[in-house]
Amino acid sequence: MSKTYAIIGGNSGLGLATVRRLLAAGHRVTAAARQAGPLAVLGVPVQPFDALAPSAPVWPERLDGLVYCPGTIALKPFHRLAEDDFLRDYRVNVLGAVAALQSALPALKASGDASVVLFSTVAVAQGLPMHASIASAKGAVEGLTRSLAAEWAPHIRVNAIAPSLTDTPLAGPLLNSDLKREAAGKRHPLQRIGAPEDIAALVEHLLGEHARFMTGQVLHVDGGLSAVRTFA
Repeated sequence: MSKTYAIIGGNSGLGLATVRRLLAAGHRVTAAARQAGPLAVLGVPVQPFDALAPSAPVWPERLDGLVYCPGTIALKPFHRLAEDDFLRDYRVNVLGAVAALQSALPALKASGDASVVLFSTVAVAQGLPMHASIASAKGAVEGLTRSLAAEWAPHIRVNAIAPSLTDTPLAGPLLNSDLKREAAGKRHPLQRIGAPEDIAALVEHLLGEHARFMTGQVLHVDGGLSAVRTFA
């Protein structure tokens, strides 16, 4: 059955891969992003949204799900992190999501069986150097996920996905040479980095009826990095 989903962001990487999957499955997608970009080319209506200064988009009367895609990757040693670094990561990853969810809540409630998908990072479960700011912000996203899952049950499910390094424009500076890509892949038990489609497939699952008994979960799609150790 065709449903209506809201995507925040979605002009590249995980968001764009998700939009393409949802459209291919026959669903309706509406979006809010900094610019129309590839979403408009796909025929998706796009409203303005900047995670650093979020507005309140006007949504359809009913939404069956919402996916919040904006994120940050600004890795620095702890001693070089300024307060503004922490605040920017928190604003984009947490407060932007809060604004989007508050604006969409009436439409999600109208569905009676809606699903929200947020994004964390493997760096919350697996301590990684240079990740103090983003891991702090995404830790807050995980807390938000569980809190809203409890508060909005039983009619709105809330889950989060915690990927490892994925081949997206956001991660471009970390993957801009063959050497970097090879080294990144070797850090994972599955010996590769993630692809946007790996994550988008799980987003589609969480939005759909097959995940109706799942809420408050943080799912690790990270090539085994957070849970598995292999012998060389």
